[in-house]
Amino acid sequence: MKTELVTTLKRQATRLLSELRDSGEPVLITEHGKPAAYLVDVESYELTQHRIQILEGIARGERAIFEGRTFSHAEAREKMKKWLV
Repeated sequence: MKTELVTTLKRQATRLLSELRDSGEPVLITEHGKPAAYLVDVESYELTQHRIQILEGIARGERAIFEGRTFSHAEAREKMKKWLV
C-alpha cells in the first residue's frame, strides 16, 4: 500500500487521484508521522459499504435467533401473505 504525507495530498491531489484510479490501490495519508486517513476510489468505498450492510443484516438475524425472535415457516408465510401473490 502506498503512503503519502498530507502535504503531498494538498499539493498533488490531482496526481494522487490519477494514480489511485489507475492502480485501485488505497493510499494511506499520514499527518505528523501518524496514519490520518485512507484515500480510496469510489467503487471500492461503495463495495465496502455494501458488504458492511450485509454483515450488519446477518448480525441482526443472529441476534434475533439468540433472543428467540423467530417465526416458523407457516407463521412467516401468514405474516407476509400480502406480499406473496
